[in-house]
Amino acid sequence: MDILTNYTFQIIAFGTALLAAVAAPVGALSVYKGQSLIGDAIGHATFPGIVLAYMAFATRDPAVLLLGAIAAAAVTFFAIQGAHENSRLGLNANLAIFLSGFFGLGMVLKSYIQGNPAYRGASQAGLETYIFGQAAYMLEADVLLIAAVAVLTMTLLVLFYKELKVFVFDAEYAEAAGLPVELLRVLLPLLTVAVIGIGLKAVGSILISSFLIIPCVAASQWSNDFSRVLFLSSLFGIAAALAGTYVSTVEQGMSTGPSIILAACAIAFFSLLLGKHGLLRTRQRRREKGGRLS
Repeated sequence: MDILTNYTFQIIAFGTALLAAVAAPVGALSVYKGQSLIGDAIGHATFPGIVLAYMAFATRDPAVLLLGAIAAAAVTFFAIQGAHENSRLGLNANLAIFLSGFFGLGMVLKSYIQGNPAYRGASQAGLETYIFGQAAYMLEADVLLIAAVAVLTMTLLVLFYKELKVFVFDAEYAEAAGLPVELLRVLLPLLTVAVIGIGLKAVGSILISSFLIIPCVAASQWSNDFSRVLFLSSLFGIAAALAGTYVSTVEQGMSTGPSIILAACAIAFFSLLLGKHGLLRTRQRRREKGGRLS
C-alpha cells in the first residue's frame, strides 16, 4: 500500500495508463483497417528521426527529439502508403522493408555520432533509451505532454467517430457516400504518429506497437460491437499499464515498459482462451452445434 501512495509511482502509473487509454483505440482503427503492423514500422522509423534531430541541433531536449521522431514517423507512413499503391509488393513486404531499413539507419547514425569528434561537445547519453523506453524516469512534464496529446486525440476520435468507422471498414463506400475521405486518410496516420511520439519515452520505438495492437486483440474476443471494442481496448490497456507499473516498482530490476507489455499479453492470452469469441467458447459452440445436427 505504501507504493500506491508514492508520488513517483503515481506519476509513472498515471502517465502510462493515459498513454495506454488513448493508444488502444487508435491502434484498433489500424487493426480493423488491415494495417496492424503499420505502428510497428512507424515506431522503428522514429529512431533515425531522433538521432537526426540530435545531429542537427546537438541537444537531447525531449521536445526537439520528439519533433524529429514525429517527422520521421510521418515521412515513413506516407512512404509506405506510396510504395504500397505504386508497386507490386504487398503491404506486409513494404512494412518489413521500411521497418528494418529505417531502424538500421538509426543504428548506423547512432554509431556514427559516437565516434565523431564533431559531437563530442554535446551529451549523447540517453539516446539509446528511446529504443526500449525508460518509463521509470518519467517526469511530471512528460505526463502533461501525454495528457495534452491524449485529450486532443480523443477529441478528434469522438468528433470523427462515425466517419472513421465507415472509412476503416469500407473506404470505397465512404467515398461514394460523400465523406471527407482525403481528410480521413490524413487524420488516421496523424493520430497514430501522435500516439507513437508521446509513447517513445515510456516504451521505446520497438515496443510502442504493442500498446496499439495487443489491447485491441484482447477486446475483440469479447464483443463484435465496434464502439464496445474501442472501450474495452482502452480498459485493458489501462489495466495492463497499472499492473506492469506496479510489478516493476515492487520487483527491482524489472523494466516498466516490458512489464506493461507482458501484462497486456497476459490479458490477451486470457481473452483468446476464455473470451466470448475465444478458443474454448468457440469449441463449445461447435460441439453443441454438432450435437444438434446429429
